[in-house]
Amino acid sequence: MSNRNSWDQYFMDIARQVASRATCDRKHVGALLVRDRTILSTGYNGAIRGLPHCDDVGHMMENGHCVATVHAEANAILQAAKNGVRIDSEREKPTTLYTTASPCWPCFKLIANTGVRRIVYGEFYRDPRIFEYAGRLEIELVGPGPEERPAGER
Repeated sequence: MSNRNSWDQYFMDIARQVASRATCDRKHVGALLVRDRTILSTGYNGAIRGLPHCDDVGHMMENGHCVATVHAEANAILQAAKNGVRIDSEREKPTTLYTTASPCWPCFKLIANTGVRRIVYGEFYRDPRIFEYAGRLEIELVGPGPEERPAGER
């Protein structure tokens, strides 16, 4: 019997390493896009390219959240596009997005429109709408146990 990590654990560990590059100390998030056990793209939350990091110059706060950064999931999608990497799911090989925190609503909409069929997340992060819409869109959400989800979404 092998003591090797599952593929989901393996890729989530890599997402956590990617998160170590994040440039907003309010929350470090890492994401990667994977198809057929191959990493297609990675991203972490960070400043708009060419602008200073909020860790260095301060945060742009709205409603208790820093909005200066581009989120990890969006950066993974953008990096794939920038490098000409196709990320939509193939018939027998769905694309999975691994992220250390569940996607916010704007990132979820981006992910859904890419054709990603599966999202694996490490912790729940603030927006329960993703559960309803993932079900409606037949996007599989894999996260920690139901105790991590907000009340009413268990």
